[in-house]
This record gives sequence, C-alpha cells and structure tokens, in this order.
Amino acid sequence: MAGDTERIEQDIAKAREDLASTLDALAERANPQRLADDAKSKALATLQTPAVKYAIAGVGALVLLIVVRKVAK
Repeated sequence: MAGDTERIEQDIAKAREDLASTLDALAERANPQRLADDAKSKALATLQTPAVKYAIAGVGALVLLIVVRKVAK
C-alpha cells in the first residue's frame, strides 16, 4: 500500500513537471514580441521575392503616370 502511494505521488510530480514545461513552451510561442518579430521577418522575406518587387515597381510606375497626367491637364 505504501509503495502505491509513493508511485502515485511520483506520477503526480512527473505530471506537474510535464505540465510546467508545456506551459513554458506555450508562453514562449505566444510571446507577442516573438510573434511580431516572426511576422516582420516573413513580410520582409516576401517583399524580397522578385515577383513582389516587380509588382510594387509596376504599381508605383502606374501611380506616377496617373499623377503626371492629372498634373499635366
């Protein structure tokens, strides 16, 4: 009977440790600063792709053309 109690206490202690490490991992993953940094680096990586660069340049040139035409009229 005493062995069962000790084993149960050890199981509870192990479960607490596992829960604590899981909570620590979740807290790290949900850290707002880390989430913001990840989003920023993903956005910068996307903007560095050639397709996005050319699309932005094309839109900029189109806006510039429209503005020049409006001013010229």
